[in-house]
Amino acid sequence: MTPVKILYVDDEAMALKYFERLVSPLAPVITAGSVEEGRAQLKAHGAEVAVLVCDQRMPGEHGNELLRHAREYYPGVVRMLTTAYSEIGDAIEAINAGEIYRYINKPWEIESLRADLKNALDLAQLRSERDSLLRDKLMAQQNQLRSNRLAALLMLGAAVQPEGHEQALYRYAQAALLAGGEEPGVDWHRWDHADLMQAEAQRGAGMAAELRHWIQAFGPRVAGMPALAALANAVGGEVQGDGVRLSSAAVLTGLLSSPVGAPPARAACGWLAWLLWQGGLAELTKAADGGWMVRPAAAVAPRADWLADHMERLAPPAV
Repeated sequence: MTPVKILYVDDEAMALKYFERLVSPLAPVITAGSVEEGRAQLKAHGAEVAVLVCDQRMPGEHGNELLRHAREYYPGVVRMLTTAYSEIGDAIEAINAGEIYRYINKPWEIESLRADLKNALDLAQLRSERDSLLRDKLMAQQNQLRSNRLAALLMLGAAVQPEGHEQALYRYAQAALLAGGEEPGVDWHRWDHADLMQAEAQRGAGMAAELRHWIQAFGPRVAGMPALAALANAVGGEVQGDGVRLSSAAVLTGLLSSPVGAPPARAACGWLAWLLWQGGLAELTKAADGGWMVRPAAAVAPRADWLADHMERLAPPAV
């Protein structure tokens, strides 16, 4: 939704009516009679508000307190303060604090008021377009994160356990697709691209250490029940018949889906390490009761383009 409305806050009823009559040909106007009402209007219509104009001198809280609130919670809104010349110090303080785009003297000069508001609406539209493009860019990065992580796991597997690593990662990718899992959580207020890449690189180093730990703990490769017992111990599963039952898919997808900045979970690393240890000679199936079963399986020869195929399937389509 593109914001197009102007919110005007003033405790004088006549000023509210006069402002709305003057400005409504330019844009839809929402009014409020106090800072408290202004907060309520922002909460109800924040996505629609392009410009906030607030009087400074009102009973109770002053206008700059609402502008400060809008700066924190509605940063895309263009904020303006209207005040009498005798209160110019308040306007200067608000400008210096970064709370407003500009101030408007009272009493208003009609053409100047409309010109200032038109400029503010234009600025709000530019901000909205910029934010939309940024959201699209960040969403594209987030959508690619799981598939990028899969490619990184293949390189890690080759470094940690060269023999049989490709089939192990093939089985891992198949299991991840079957189990599903969420997109990795990314706090875009915290991470820019460079910080994100650094966090992912540090995460990869942590996973390499965990994989080496598990493979060393597993010892020489074994098959049958000893191998299943090792898996159950690593991931917190239960040996049942000819396989290991897992009650949660989190261990199967954790290395692809965990939030940026979160350390790799030991059990999730244990699952991949076990597959590397076994050379990928296992497969995942869904149990009738909703859990998951890991059973030994014969070797398969993945297609040459298996990684590209799984990366595409792990990245959700653009909306």
